[in-house]
Amino acid sequence: MEYRIALLPGDGIGPEIVANSKKILSKLIESYALNLQITEVEAGDSALAKYGDPLPKQTLDIINKSHIILKGPVGESAMDVVVKLRQMYDMYANIRPAKSLPNVPNKYGNVDILIVRENTEDLYKGFEFMLSDDTSIGIKVITKKASERIVRVALKYALERNKKITCVHKANVMRITDGLFSRVCREILKGSEVKFEEMYVDAAAANLVRDPSRFDVIVTTNVYGDILSDEAAQIAGSLGLAPSANIGDSKALFEPVHGAAFDIAGKNIANPTAFLLSVSMMLDYIYSLSKEIKYKNASNALQNAIYEAYKEGKALTPDIGGSAKLTDFIDAIYSKIA
Repeated sequence: MEYRIALLPGDGIGPEIVANSKKILSKLIESYALNLQITEVEAGDSALAKYGDPLPKQTLDIINKSHIILKGPVGESAMDVVVKLRQMYDMYANIRPAKSLPNVPNKYGNVDILIVRENTEDLYKGFEFMLSDDTSIGIKVITKKASERIVRVALKYALERNKKITCVHKANVMRITDGLFSRVCREILKGSEVKFEEMYVDAAAANLVRDPSRFDVIVTTNVYGDILSDEAAQIAGSLGLAPSANIGDSKALFEPVHGAAFDIAGKNIANPTAFLLSVSMMLDYIYSLSKEIKYKNASNALQNAIYEAYKEGKALTPDIGGSAKLTDFIDAIYSKIA
């Protein structure tokens, strides 16, 4: 089967990262005989300036026909691109690994945490209103259906990892909304094959800083997951190295977590790691759909090449203490793909 991918380069450093990463994508496609059809489309600030819409109709037409979306970082219109796509295609599971890399200093040694975040509701549903000139209100939406399916996603990942899940909420204060989420966690996870614990979100934030090794898989609601995943990525070394996946039943989107970094755009010093790790997650996802081992092998080959380039440490970009160019880093990773 051929998998159709809509590629959105994005804004700022996005286009140069994506353009240079095509070299690596091409090598993986050729080396592993991957059946991928990649169509580049416009979205984000540049599309807004050009068409008056950050997600123009012609882009959505391609996305509708695609199995997967792969995107670079988007600028000020991110809310109108990323959040809109998550809602449109019900991509309810946000998967955020926080994993340390060689020669990227952090205070904690080897960090390896996976945050599984509900992606479609909570305060990010966008139900905000002005009650009067000086009073605003936001509605927090938590449903049993969304809670159940995200907890089951977390359980799947935990069974593939170290069989431990921490359910993060604030049910001692938000007894109805977070109370529902915590109750679903208990119903699904108690008696399962994993070690299960609950933790209030403020305690989880503190414990991530105190000792990240106590966590393996964290499952939580949308807003808490947004904050904790950024914290975990920084603990692992840098927010700029973090990939992510947004997965639904019919569509998935893969993207780096970092922003568009307009201040360094066009200088050939951007770090492609988060985007390439997102590509690796995409290939692993295609393996889960197809069960064709070549996609798993390609995913592992890319991950290993990135790891070896960091371990060698000769072509690291300025954001992580090196002096290499983006193109140098791409070449280093390219040369290590088996």
